Amino acid sequence: MADKNTVFQQKLSLNIRGDLMDLSKPKIMGILNLTPDSFYDGGRNNDLIKALKKAEEFLSEGADILDLGAYSSRPGAVHISEAEEMERLIPIINAITGEFPNAVLSIDTFRSAVARAAVNEGGHIINDISAGEMDTAMFETVAALGVPYILMHMKGTPQTMSSETEYKNITTEVCQYFASKIARLKQLGVKDLIVDPGFGFAKTADQSYELLKNLDFLKIAGHPILAGLSRKSMIYKTLGTDAVNALNGTIAANTIALMKGANILRVHDVKVARETVKIFEQVG
Repeated sequence: MADKNTVFQQKLSLNIRGDLMDLSKPKIMGILNLTPDSFYDGGRNNDLIKALKKAEEFLSEGADILDLGAYSSRPGAVHISEAEEMERLIPIINAITGEFPNAVLSIDTFRSAVARAAVNEGGHIINDISAGEMDTAMFETVAALGVPYILMHMKGTPQTMSSETEYKNITTEVCQYFASKIARLKQLGVKDLIVDPGFGFAKTADQSYELLKNLDFLKIAGHPILAGLSRKSMIYKTLGTDAVNALNGTIAANTIALMKGANILRVHDVKVARETVKIFEQVG
């Protein structure tokens, strides 16, 4: 693998419908799960009133992006249809864009049809846990839509990923994965990309910590890095607790991610993450 300190130039902006988002300073993405079964907050925000209230809370606390997901990707999650995903998602996109027209919305989906519908209704970014692996039309769809695209590393599916954790060198393999995907996306004309190493997705806790330790290697991809560590099992199992009591561990992990070059923190706790970034920036 190339030396992480060689001459790779990292792109640190996103074109959000003509407005540039500057990622030279870390941004906060608030997780808005619209599902009944997500691992931490399933069912808390899965109707219109609850979702609008949570969106208002996140925006008031300083969220730069709201990440809306209507398909649970926790290990072993129940597979739902495309129609059900859209039924959960589209009305809430409409409600949020109506109430908060300046909010930047990321759509957490691996389905190209859902991505297309969501962007047509006001979504700004597509966040794909499968990086095009679960829907081969996704890359072409994102290229046609002209929106930023978050590609995450995962093997298998949410239903099978727990058994797909064999790597010779996880950091090298993740970097090679992104290099291949980015080359294809650039051929299609996609310019605004964000890479997410996929902590906990087809990875043991030890493998996830190795990726966190080596997060700065992902700068060689030349694009912003998203770190999604919030309240994950790699944190709470290490601490012998549960997701509800994993906030302190999340703060520690997010601080390490910032020190290693993360440009976006994807979190359940926006106010705390904003404070983490503020302290980091005093010495960063």
